[in-house]
Amino acid sequence: MAFDALRDHLLTHAVRRGQFTLKSGKPTDWFIDAKQTTCRPDGMLLVADALLSIVPDDVTALGGLTMGADAAAYATAAVAATRGRPLKAFSVRKEVKDHGGGGRIAGALDPGDRVAITEDAATRGVSMLEAADVVRVAGAEPVLLVPVVDRGGTCAAMAAAAGIAYCALVPAPDLGFPYERDA
Repeated sequence: MAFDALRDHLLTHAVRRGQFTLKSGKPTDWFIDAKQTTCRPDGMLLVADALLSIVPDDVTALGGLTMGADAAAYATAAVAATRGRPLKAFSVRKEVKDHGGGGRIAGALDPGDRVAITEDAATRGVSMLEAADVVRVAGAEPVLLVPVVDRGGTCAAMAAAAGIAYCALVPAPDLGFPYERDA
């Protein structure tokens, strides 16, 4: 039921039709601005409920590449805390910070953490795999890639090749669109 409500929220607030160019440079006639769900209070709760229903109990941290992962990771960690589940949240910077504490990790991530990597919308999965690499360098273990929306249909294979479990909260066909690979 949480997934149905999340899908409906995405359809109402995040799906756009028209002519767009994806990060990959490919044209598309639909676009998902999933931040319109992950950044609205009711959407945050729906995302948190869905994520918490599939993130394994042994996961200790949730995050991913900034900005796509931030709202989902931080809202989910806050909701988890109200349910007695300690779940840290972090962001992976796009570049190394050369001042302050430095590095690419911002937030709470410790060596040995078991990590779920999230993203608001994934087409190819490259951002989630980049975040997984940074997490490994920090001494933590990425165990799950979980985008809010999978629009590409190739992320599962990329995750499998990297040895990481994969589960999208809402696949593109559930929104009424073919995966990009099938279009």
